[in-house]
Amino acid sequence: MADDDRLSPGSGTGRTLSRRRFVGGAVGVVAATTATGFTSAPRTPYASLWEEYLDAPYTHPQIPYVGSAGAHRGATRLPRPPVVANALAYGATPDGSADSAPAVNRALAAAGERGGGTVLLPPGRYRVDGYLHIGDSGVVLRGAGSGRTTLVATRSLTQLIGPYGSRYGGDKSAWSWAGGLIWLSPRARHAALLAAIRERAWPFEGWTGNRRDEWTTLTTVRPARRGDHTVTVDDPTGLRRGRLVLLRLADDAGHTLLEHMAGGGPGPEAYPWDDKTKLTSYVPYEWPVRITRVEGRRVRLERPLPLDVRPEWDPRLVSGTAPLTGSGVAGLTLEAPPLPQAPHLLDRGYNGVTFQCAYDCWAEDVVVRHGDNGFGFVAASACTLRRTRVEGRGSHHPYFCREGAHDNLVEDFRIAARTVPAPAGTQLHGINVEGLSSHNVWSRGVMETGTFDTHRGMPFANVRTGITVENDGRHGGDASAGPLYGARFTHWNVTVTNGRAGLVRLDTVAPYSATVGISEVREFDQIDAPDFAGELHARLEAYGAPGAVRPSNLYEAQRRFRRS
Repeated sequence: MADDDRLSPGSGTGRTLSRRRFVGGAVGVVAATTATGFTSAPRTPYASLWEEYLDAPYTHPQIPYVGSAGAHRGATRLPRPPVVANALAYGATPDGSADSAPAVNRALAAAGERGGGTVLLPPGRYRVDGYLHIGDSGVVLRGAGSGRTTLVATRSLTQLIGPYGSRYGGDKSAWSWAGGLIWLSPRARHAALLAAIRERAWPFEGWTGNRRDEWTTLTTVRPARRGDHTVTVDDPTGLRRGRLVLLRLADDAGHTLLEHMAGGGPGPEAYPWDDKTKLTSYVPYEWPVRITRVEGRRVRLERPLPLDVRPEWDPRLVSGTAPLTGSGVAGLTLEAPPLPQAPHLLDRGYNGVTFQCAYDCWAEDVVVRHGDNGFGFVAASACTLRRTRVEGRGSHHPYFCREGAHDNLVEDFRIAARTVPAPAGTQLHGINVEGLSSHNVWSRGVMETGTFDTHRGMPFANVRTGITVENDGRHGGDASAGPLYGARFTHWNVTVTNGRAGLVRLDTVAPYSATVGISEVREFDQIDAPDFAGELHARLEAYGAPGAVRPSNLYEAQRRFRRS
């Protein structure tokens, strides 16, 4: 890394980034003379918020640090493990004449028994009457490309597993926000989830079991600040380099942890948290992270802390379920039957690809067609979706991110326009984030339909950048799930083609947020009042000028200057 790219210790509230390369003398508008003697158009100035961010890259009050989001800290080249199986050798039929799901699942299980590797799915159209499960680390299902290998699903998750009800009551189908016809989740955790669903004991879905009681303390953690890479622990005995642990923060009776997630101050302090039962079920906050170094009681983490660590929150590093790591799906299309979309919250489970309790996993060059839901992160962290697309008759959630999903990256994505009109009583949301999910990124996307969706549950510190959207969707959310947003939500360089607001402009609703370089937008019939009273401490810059702000992509700018 060049000297001018390094992060160096600074004073005040954060660290200091050298500006020589990135900012230099280009703070103002600069004109240049061309070879023909004409003056070129002025160079777009850097956003003042970006210059301010450089003085506190890990602790800025409005802009989160997301430069390490994604699998393997956002690696541009994802792993390609050696081929260990060809699904044809296990009985898969590329002409669609028979059910290939058992054969593909046998090949995936065999790859897992060998310690990982790639399962090839050659060109063809494969009928799959069941769902595909990747339950072992290091296993990749690779087709010949999304235009050459197609999986044709014939049955829904309701048909394959059974009805899945909401643990919060009512007659909603949890397949509206969970599960996938390609489902990446650790084998043991997956079995426990299925058993609970079949017993109608609707489970919690995350790292610490169906009742959130399957965890073991590794050590308690001393106080630390948001943005710190290193923490001090009381007992390093069970810690080692490379181990994946969960940072567990429990709320106190005064809900000061939730207040902290919302940025703190009079507004969050006055907010009535106690009756938000769905929201309060999301804490303790569980953040998966890999250890990179242990020196005595000093432990360095792969990513900076997303929140303060305070004694009143009983901070611990704990172990939960054995994670799924290093697994992926690449180069295929998953096509569901082109049935009419189900009424809202009654999805049958013709869902695409879902990552659950997964870390450093990915999907690349994958298309979901006619699905009830497209791509999902459920308690999944540090995963990447790259060059993915949702298309066909319209999905309920083209992309969903929930149940404490953190540090994920979705880039070069597309939500295609519906091929048929939406049936009455249905809903299409867009790029969803909820359930205290944090530090996720959506970058370089085209949304021909949908919206920037939050289902409440106070997601915080997420970034959407470099996106063009025909903003025609609606967000959801139960009142018991609490605020729409926590602190440090950022929308940066967003073009809204139809001029409709719909939670793209944040400064009137989100605390400690940043809205930079978005189109001018107008309100429509879904008008949201701020959840917190008083000053929101939100920032608005370059309003009405998408594409004119520098840097044009917040995530990519942070990546260029992250600390190695």
